Amino acid sequence: MQEGAAVMRGAVARPMRRRRKWSWNRALLYALALGGSFMVAAPIYWIVAQSLMTESQIFRFPPYLVPPSVTFNNYRALFTTQDVPIIRWFINSTFVAISSTVLQLIVASLAAYAYARLEFPGRDKLFYLLLSTMMIPGQVTLIPAFLIIRDFHWIDTYHALIWPSAASVFAVFLLRQFFQTIPLELEEAAILDGCSRLGVYRHVIIPLSTAALSALAIFHFMASWNALFWPLIVTNSLNMRTLPVGLTLMMGTYYQKMGLVMAGATVSVIPVLVFYAIFQRRIIEGITLTGLSGV
Repeated sequence: MQEGAAVMRGAVARPMRRRRKWSWNRALLYALALGGSFMVAAPIYWIVAQSLMTESQIFRFPPYLVPPSVTFNNYRALFTTQDVPIIRWFINSTFVAISSTVLQLIVASLAAYAYARLEFPGRDKLFYLLLSTMMIPGQVTLIPAFLIIRDFHWIDTYHALIWPSAASVFAVFLLRQFFQTIPLELEEAAILDGCSRLGVYRHVIIPLSTAALSALAIFHFMASWNALFWPLIVTNSLNMRTLPVGLTLMMGTYYQKMGLVMAGATVSVIPVLVFYAIFQRRIIEGITLTGLSGV
């Protein structure tokens, strides 16, 4: 009887130890998640909070963690200051991000389909040569790209902001790898039904690749929206600047009006947060299916 009771106590103790260990692991994961969320949310909160303060409150030490009195004067000044065309910068960023994203999806998907399915001499060697260019730093090709844009007389135009990002080796590589996972029998059936290669691309490949295309579109849109260096060197006039470049110019011109700069930064962050909130499920699906997080 005593041995049986000891066995029962041991059997009960083991699940309790497992439950306790599992609870500690879960608590640790929650703590790490909360810490990471705080590190991401704190700068955004600080930008929004300072955009709602007066200049004297912003430069006070120790700083206010919560605005003592909310004011929207910084936002009024942002949209009324003549040498800060924030609406034009916003339109430029939106137009450039959408246009370059659409172009990259078209160019990259066509090239990826050719490398994944078409047979032509030197296909694999050409693809590996193209892939090797990913090891070249972007700073190396910056001057040649600028000289080409200058020779085309595209400086300070939308062409300079859109066309250089229309082709991406990484986008071609990502879509090619995804296209190769699509069963070949589906294409053969479409060809037997009378589809051309472009018909197969349009009616078979593209509908089955929405996850990869969505992930690529989302990440390129966000990268284009946040781009700073290239738009800075290919635009000269104030009305051709994009939003990140305009905020940089504001930081240099209105460094004593930090509330105005923070209001502009808040305006630039809001579309990205809304965009992520709307397409959050697509972003997670795209990362999971394409393996984008491991690149």
